[in-house]
Amino acid sequence: MRALFICSANKLRSPTAEHVFSSWSGVETDSAGLNQDAVVELSRDQIEWATVIFVMEQTHKNKLRKKYRDALNGKRIICLGIPDEYECMDPDLIRLLEANAGPFLR
Repeated sequence: MRALFICSANKLRSPTAEHVFSSWSGVETDSAGLNQDAVVELSRDQIEWATVIFVMEQTHKNKLRKKYRDALNGKRIICLGIPDEYECMDPDLIRLLEANAGPFLR
């Protein structure tokens, strides 16, 4: 399974998710941000690579669908409902990611 994690700036939530799940057996990970100033800005290649796409908030899902509609055909997009109130590798963020995304990656 190839899991792509998306947030706004690719600084806190999505890189944490990429790191946490990179050690899971059978899971390849990548992360990106939707903002133009993101550390890694989302590309069409990343969307094509992914078998499942996780977004942190509904606003990310809406923006993703608006900007990349033609690249998303057949892609599973899962909203994790994780607000932007955590630091990178925050233990509470890791617990939320494992609880919300983990079942889809087993």
